[in-house]
Amino acid sequence: MAGFWGARKKERELLAAQDAELGRRADAALVAADERVRTTTDELMFAELELGTEATRDLRQAVTAVRTHLGEAFQLNQLNHDEIPDTPEEARTRNERIIQLCDWAQDLLDDRLQALAAPVERARRAPEIIAGIRASVERDEARVPRVEEVLERLSARYSPEAMRKILGNTREATQLLEFATHGADVSAQRRESGQREQANLALETAIEAGRRATALLDAVDTFEIEALRAESTLDAIIDDSREDLAAARDLRAVPAVASAMTELERELSALTPADQKPDPFAELTRLRAANAALDAAVASARHRAAHPAPPEAHVRHAIDDADRQLGVARSVISGHRGWIGADARTRLAEAERLRLDLAALAAVPIAEDDREKALADARRCGQLASEALQLAQRDIDSSRPNDGGWGGPGAGGGGRRGGGNDVVSGILGGLVIGSILDGIFD
Repeated sequence: MAGFWGARKKERELLAAQDAELGRRADAALVAADERVRTTTDELMFAELELGTEATRDLRQAVTAVRTHLGEAFQLNQLNHDEIPDTPEEARTRNERIIQLCDWAQDLLDDRLQALAAPVERARRAPEIIAGIRASVERDEARVPRVEEVLERLSARYSPEAMRKILGNTREATQLLEFATHGADVSAQRRESGQREQANLALETAIEAGRRATALLDAVDTFEIEALRAESTLDAIIDDSREDLAAARDLRAVPAVASAMTELERELSALTPADQKPDPFAELTRLRAANAALDAAVASARHRAAHPAPPEAHVRHAIDDADRQLGVARSVISGHRGWIGADARTRLAEAERLRLDLAALAAVPIAEDDREKALADARRCGQLASEALQLAQRDIDSSRPNDGGWGGPGAGGGGRRGGGNDVVSGILGGLVIGSILDGIFD
């Protein structure tokens, strides 16, 4: 008994130490959260000076919500230090709630401050950013004449359909550059007049306009490189397609291969003549698709030649055999519902599910590509039905009373039990004969 009471005392001391530590954590979390609200309020004031009241609305609402919920935390902390005694469970619950509220407050303020960090940094670096925008505009304006020369060169080489994506890039880029310059000027003016929110909005607009203008000019240079790469790839695919057509001639009797060859030959004949302007991107896409279709058709035909599909008659014979075995198993199981266990019924359900999947093949010719799977499913269905019958017989035998005189005198093996075995043995023997015939037909 002394050991028992000593263990209980140690447990109480350990729990008291844990509660004391929890109380210290709650006090520290409350102090840290209160300090965080104070510093965040200062940061909110500076952010409003930099960005305006509208841009800092989410942070202001977060500070208000945190102050409201921290009021609850302070009330709970006051209850921990008043003169009214509390149970350890009550103090523990209050301290856990205080820690939860303080952690939530810290996470919420972190999230809102992180969302404002980039805009505040950009606003503080506004003069530097404006100078960078103007320098970028000058560089892009100097690029415009060279990009126009590239467009003229590309227009002389490629069709209007190919050039449609970039023909208006220089004109649109020039407009955007003018807009970026105007936005930078407006931002500087509004900032000098103290309208920080409008200044930041104009700055964001100028940054985006300059970025889009640069992207439009870069797209022309990228187009030239991509067009040269597409022409090179197109030449390689033309040579590969002609070789594939020559290699597939011995399989032209296969309908899928013949159709793919016809489509590829049509795409080859539709290529732009040498005296006209091509669209290498569209031609490459069409020719690549036709070439891939021929490769797939040839691979399928060669696989079929190496692995011939079973005759449709064999598949249908396997389905008929599965139906016979399903019928026997279904009859035995339905006639002894109270005696059949879960294993037999599960096997029968799996066999019937497979048979339902095969039902769609009964009224239509079975395609060659579907025959192997259909044959495997039919054989699996018959196997599951046979297993269900064997399991059902086991359950029936184990459920009958083992009484030598139950089936009456003269019953083989001593009663009805032996007669039941003879009946099922005859059924199984018939299924075995059917399986042998299946092997002969296969």
